[in-house]
Amino acid sequence: MRTSRSSDIAYEIIRSRRATADIVIERDGRVLVRVPKTIPHQRIEHIVEAKRYWIYKTLAGWRNLNATKVLREYRNGEGFLYLGRSYRLSLVADQDAPLLLKGGRFFLRRDLVDRSEAAGAKSAFRDYFIARGLERITERVRYFAPKVGEKPLHVDVRELGHRWASCSLKGNLAFHWKCMMAPPTIIDYIVVHELCHLHHMNHTEKFWNEVDKVLPAYRERKEWLKNNGAAMDL
Repeated sequence: MRTSRSSDIAYEIIRSRRATADIVIERDGRVLVRVPKTIPHQRIEHIVEAKRYWIYKTLAGWRNLNATKVLREYRNGEGFLYLGRSYRLSLVADQDAPLLLKGGRFFLRRDLVDRSEAAGAKSAFRDYFIARGLERITERVRYFAPKVGEKPLHVDVRELGHRWASCSLKGNLAFHWKCMMAPPTIIDYIVVHELCHLHHMNHTEKFWNEVDKVLPAYRERKEWLKNNGAAMDL
């Protein structure tokens, strides 16, 4: 990975064994330029310059969305998202598990907040979402894989920084644990998106045609994720 700049646009270059180049605005506002290994740097600058208006427009939208980012506190009554619904938090003392969801509420062990403030509480939510995510997302991958016509080698749920999911050249799929905050229909979109990358490791028209074959309503789901992703955080 290399950091570069085209006049006033800072961007990171990621070279890999891919056939085409594309530009992605990450959830943290970084501009990534993903290119084939052999493409010269001057050609990359031309690509960025040609997409200047799109980059400005997309970054402006990102700033607007993140201006309303929700900051949650680990206290009684705070709402936390799970599968698209908000559940109130209750801090409890008499509970073995760090975090439970029952009766329409999240129950978090109070000592996790007392000992480490946000760190222990966030870890409890992360571990809960990873465990539930492995169950749910693996099942959805199994459901959609035959429809896409692909079979991934491995499915994992973990911390992925500012990516919702990733697909490796070897056929491994990984999903961010924060996906479990999204409604089931949005999780399905993310799953199908990554499965289709097993056909095309890019975002060309051919790739989106593959997504459309399985989820004709993918555009609405894609837009929902763009507009609501900033709120899916702890």
